Amino acid sequence: MLPRVILHNGVSLDGRVDGYQGGIGQFYQVASAFQADAMLAGSDTLLAAYESAPPDDEHAAEALSAEPAAAPDPGDTRALLVVPDSRGRIHNWPQIRREPWWRDVVVLCSHATPADYVDQLRQMGIDHIVAGDDHVDLRAALEELNTRHGIRTVQVDSGGTLNGVLLRAGLVDEISLLISPTLAGGLSPRSIYRAPDLASPEGIIPLRLFHLERLEDGIVWLRYEVVR
Repeated sequence: MLPRVILHNGVSLDGRVDGYQGGIGQFYQVASAFQADAMLAGSDTLLAAYESAPPDDEHAAEALSAEPAAAPDPGDTRALLVVPDSRGRIHNWPQIRREPWWRDVVVLCSHATPADYVDQLRQMGIDHIVAGDDHVDLRAALEELNTRHGIRTVQVDSGGTLNGVLLRAGLVDEISLLISPTLAGGLSPRSIYRAPDLASPEGIIPLRLFHLERLEDGIVWLRYEVVR
């Protein structure tokens, strides 16, 4: 069974996801209302937040010497961090795993993921799901997350690229948007939805607004259901 997938993003009034002053505290306070079982973040997002180290440096040594994590605490209600990393670019998992915002991590791989990277995940005791040939098959991976971990709701905390893959694959149920009363401008704004241009209007995704709320500092919270 597929879990419910919620895209949650903050943007400026002109649609930028970067280069503006946003309420990060409010962003995660709103996100907590979803009570998601898993947080899905793109590898680019993780690499931007945690500068990834090459496999032959101190982070890799720490990873290879790290003891597998203890069995999960059934009373721990924090979300799982789920990251697609088909190319095996993230190597500082011990640091990421220690963060207090999630109870553990699951890495999504494909059959094209380097074998030594998958072996490293096994040595660290990090759960990983192999789905897809050249790239991660997100539909199959989400179904496996539900089967293996009982994941029912996934909050996506990522940029436009992962959002775009999920939207084009028809895997998104809800879009949550915090609009900041700011204008950032720029010639190459980063959208919450990055995907190849459509060849016809048939690929346009209709939405239904079901929640509108004004928050502190003039931020507006919109919630849309994706119309099937």
